[in-house]
Amino acid sequence: MADTALQKENPWPSQAAQGSRAHAIEQRERAMYRLSTLGEITGGIVHDFRNLLAIIESGLRLAESGADHSENVRDYIAAAREGVNRGVELTSQLLTFANYKEFDVRAGNLNELINSFEPILKYGAGTNFLVRLALGSGVPNCLVDPSLFDAALLNLVLNARDSMPSGGEISVITKRFVQTDIAISEPPPGTYACLQVKDHGCGMDSDLLQKVLDPFFTTKGENGTGMGLAQVHATMQWVGGYLRITSERGSGTTVDLLFPSI
Repeated sequence: MADTALQKENPWPSQAAQGSRAHAIEQRERAMYRLSTLGEITGGIVHDFRNLLAIIESGLRLAESGADHSENVRDYIAAAREGVNRGVELTSQLLTFANYKEFDVRAGNLNELINSFEPILKYGAGTNFLVRLALGSGVPNCLVDPSLFDAALLNLVLNARDSMPSGGEISVITKRFVQTDIAISEPPPGTYACLQVKDHGCGMDSDLLQKVLDPFFTTKGENGTGMGLAQVHATMQWVGGYLRITSERGSGTTVDLLFPSI
């Protein structure tokens, strides 16, 4: 009886609990390291690109000042300046993505975040892919870290791209999702803002689905880091959300991110 009482009063967590916490901390640190590295690379590219745009802008201004007798030249310059403005907007978005430093969880709207990030998604997917946005109405606001959300969405789009070597369509969908049933491995009943990324690529069988969230597990060989989906999963845990994956070999993969509404 004394031994039993002593065990109940023991304030120290078990080795299994300590190991689970250590694993969670390690997983988060790896995800943050990957984000930091990606941010540094992106930041260097963006600063060089912004300097190049400044040179183009200066040249256009000089050409415009000397083009008093040619309306066609003025039109060309106006079109070029519009392109420069779009490039400046894109670099501003990239710098916001690259300069992520700490958690910034706030109330946000998934549709607004996706619309502002759309140019980077399309650039990341590449020319052989169509990124189709289907942003639903009535999607509730939710708690979200904008920078981590952008990173998670970009990861999902890149994974979808890599599953379709010959090109194809990647669907980015938002909708209001209401969970009414209580079930194992399902989020608790409530209303969620749902982000869904769907592809028609090679897909995965059930054995692979059991492993895809493990850090460093990859189906891409030497071209994969094994941290993409692990980072997305960690992001959802940080904001109290849920990640669901359905896939079928030869038919594609669908990933749902469920953010509790506020």
